[in-house]
Amino acid sequence: MCTMIVQKVSLEGCGKGAGGWFDMNQANVSWDHPFHAPQEHALNIDFVNADQGPSARIAVELSVESARQLVETIQAVLAEAESRGHV
Repeated sequence: MCTMIVQKVSLEGCGKGAGGWFDMNQANVSWDHPFHAPQEHALNIDFVNADQGPSARIAVELSVESARQLVETIQAVLAEAESRGHV
């Protein structure tokens, strides 16, 4: 069964897709069936630039454990950068 759990967040960054680098302006985060990952459900993140259409998209499908590790690692890296005065 589809969960229909999805949230969108505006962001500023760049991503590299099949057609090269593009500006990203949004991430769509969902908990639902993945297209490729071998889990029944996964944390799915689509980094997109909606103005550029479907080719400006990077898709990520993560297990629960991997998603939590990624969140912790991002927080740790940002905290270290901040403590060293880089942020």
